[in-house]
Amino acid sequence: MFTGIVQGVGEIIAIREPSADFRTHVVKLPDGMTEHLQIGASVANNGCCLTIEKIENQRYGVTAIQETLEKTNLGSWKIGTKVNLERCVLMNGRLDGHIVQGHVDQTGTIKSIENLNGSHYITIAYTDKDGFTTVPQGSITVDGISLTVAHSGENEFSVAIIPYTWEHTNLKNLEIGSRVN
Repeated sequence: MFTGIVQGVGEIIAIREPSADFRTHVVKLPDGMTEHLQIGASVANNGCCLTIEKIENQRYGVTAIQETLEKTNLGSWKIGTKVNLERCVLMNGRLDGHIVQGHVDQTGTIKSIENLNGSHYITIAYTDKDGFTTVPQGSITVDGISLTVAHSGENEFSVAIIPYTWEHTNLKNLEIGSRVN
């Protein structure tokens, strides 16, 4: 379980595709992130729960199987991609954000990004799939970031981003047309 509060931004530094059915990503961690990580632990990578298979020198390896690659944006990751990271929740403290399972319902596409003097307003389009809907002021995660829906329209929604979130997540690296979880 996660909360959608990003604890750091990692970078994809290697991709191994030993099979057409899965892909292993090597993620370089920001300073201090390896503390409390262990092999077999769950880490949200852009909101997608993945299991750590190897840890070495401020980096770890995780494997995404075909189903994950198809249902998330992990299949489009390349060397240099910035990834939001969150360790799983310890159930002995405050729960910031909201309860997040680490399962991605679907992906969306960045339709617009408005800079509002430091804060940002992002609109994301999605397909009408399996009755997916958003609700104004409802909780949602975008690439693993706990956010509130500011506007909900037909097959799109918008989120308002505070300057802190913009600066400390991968949102500042997104462009029109980027695919997000």
